[in-house]
Amino acid sequence: MRIEKNIIGFKEGKEIYLFEMSNDNNVSIKITNYGATITSIITPDHKGNLEEITCGFDSVKNYFSEEYLNNNPYFGATIGRCASRIEKGTFKLEGNIYNLPENDRGNHLHGGLKGFDKKIWQSTYEGNKNSSCITMKLKSYHLEQGYPGNLDIEVKFELNNVNELSISYYAETDKTTPISLTNHTYFNLSGFKENILNHKVQIQSNHLLELNSLGIANGNKILVNQRSEDFRKGKLLEDAMEFLEKGYDHYYLFSNNFLLQKVATFFHPSNKRALDISTTEPGMQFYTGYYISDKLKRENGDQYGKFMGLCCETHRYPNAPNLDKAPKSVTYPEDPYRSQTVFKFYTY
Repeated sequence: MRIEKNIIGFKEGKEIYLFEMSNDNNVSIKITNYGATITSIITPDHKGNLEEITCGFDSVKNYFSEEYLNNNPYFGATIGRCASRIEKGTFKLEGNIYNLPENDRGNHLHGGLKGFDKKIWQSTYEGNKNSSCITMKLKSYHLEQGYPGNLDIEVKFELNNVNELSISYYAETDKTTPISLTNHTYFNLSGFKENILNHKVQIQSNHLLELNSLGIANGNKILVNQRSEDFRKGKLLEDAMEFLEKGYDHYYLFSNNFLLQKVATFFHPSNKRALDISTTEPGMQFYTGYYISDKLKRENGDQYGKFMGLCCETHRYPNAPNLDKAPKSVTYPEDPYRSQTVFKFYTY
């Protein structure tokens, strides 16, 4: 195992670092403390060829570019205080009404105008022969972006020698508040040689949350039986999306009772790369990148754009503060927020 830390820039008078973790199997992951963001994941294919499999940039200045900020795809970022959308940017909690920035067609998205993805996190790292770990910490203050409570947040990224990247989240609050953290990495197991339509997808879920045209959940559940959203037996995205012009931006429900459980697998039939996703979260927003701008690309030429990356956002229900039956929709001072998601990379 190897881990390195380098200064790559400054913002708001603070140093921006880039960490690189590599294991004994040539899996390499880069993470910056700007937005606690995964900027790169390189893995071997079945022939040992090393290729980039995530959307991101090598230079931090590209995360501040006009093209990137206008499109705002959240490449690899840690999302908070609440992932996904909150209807009309408002919710009622313990008799108080809270108003949040409306940054997505009249609704609140991914923590607002300056969510955790645009913060400079405190960072430390450590490693041994079996794993490397980067720990990011952040303070979020009462009424920041409209949310109640002072938060202390910790996110740990750990890579081991069985090619697992574990992301563990912990947060303490001094007031009851909604918290829903996730990572927003987009994957392309072809190494960006093609779009994601040739990926085979398997998602172990019987139900979706019903979303309206603006992506707002109302709490109703939909059976996936005989629908294009049914991935339980696995199928190619190209076949599944035949009647979905904009692809997937769907929230899948899991029955894991907040215990770590494998919920999805992605395969690339040509180079035999595979990705398993395990999580303690009750669901996952599966997004196939319809709105990624084709003006964005990595410095090595990897081209982004529509359907060039798939994103698996494991988090609490969308619009959870406004849904009566959303599990663990809020976090209490006496019961800290905990969550874990594991990405496992391999060939088959």
